[in-house]
Amino acid sequence: MKVAIGNDHAAVELKKDVVEYLENKGYEVIDMGTDSTGADSYTEYGLAVGEAVASSKVDCGVLICGTGVGISISANKVPGIRAAVCSEPVTAALVKRHNNANIIAFGARIVGTETAHAILDAYFGAEYEGGRHDERIADIKAIEAKYLHF
Repeated sequence: MKVAIGNDHAAVELKKDVVEYLENKGYEVIDMGTDSTGADSYTEYGLAVGEAVASSKVDCGVLICGTGVGISISANKVPGIRAAVCSEPVTAALVKRHNNANIIAFGARIVGTETAHAILDAYFGAEYEGGRHDERIADIKAIEAKYLHF
């Protein structure tokens, strides 16, 4: 599985750990984030990962900024993206099972290394359940399509 990862200056060290963790589990990781701790904007990294996922250049994405919120909002502006911020593993599994989230996000200022690993394991270990959840995904796509002309 090919995974894109993006991060801003607040998440450089956690990103490095996450890349190594995922590679050790056999994932191919495409690093689209920064290695600089100088102030920058999470928006460009959220956009880059969002576009890579939406265009199927990668199978899914991982985003990390200070809280995970700003970078995921940026990614969610790309049509077809369902990026979800998770601070613990239960939510990480559920966003995959119920929402078919194609990007997981978390905050370097919120979770530590062990929790980040648990979030990743829960997300990558879960499968989309389909069924009744397909209706919600279709509703989300319809909302998105309604506003694509803006």
